[in-house]
Amino acid sequence: DVQLVESGGDSVQAGGSLRLSCAASGYTYSSVCMGWFRQAPGKERDWVAGMDTGYTSTYYADSVKGRFTISEDRDKNTVCLRMNSLKIEDTAVYYCAARDAVGCRWQPSQYQYWGQGTQVTVS
Repeated sequence: DVQLVESGGDSVQAGGSLRLSCAASGYTYSSVCMGWFRQAPGKERDWVAGMDTGYTSTYYADSVKGRFTISEDRDKNTVCLRMNSLKIEDTAVYYCAARDAVGCRWQPSQYQYWGQGTQVTVS
């Protein structure tokens, strides 16, 4: 079975940086989309960033563009999200997800596999 495990969540001050990691097991990256989502208290789960592993194309939500960077390490089957210039509104539980199909999507329902989430708190 496919398992995704996020790590790296922490409490930081506004303006700080944080790096989240998503380790995949029972899964080999091959023309799939790896995505990062977040859900703040009282709000819906929103798409943050994605990577088409087949073409190494990256995509970002307007709210994080220029501040967040998604990358991958194929040797370690790991996807990372580097977050810079963090804002209070970035506070949320961050989830790693995988879409086992061609093309990236921003809808959570289009992703088949999910991690357990990791808490990011900015104050």
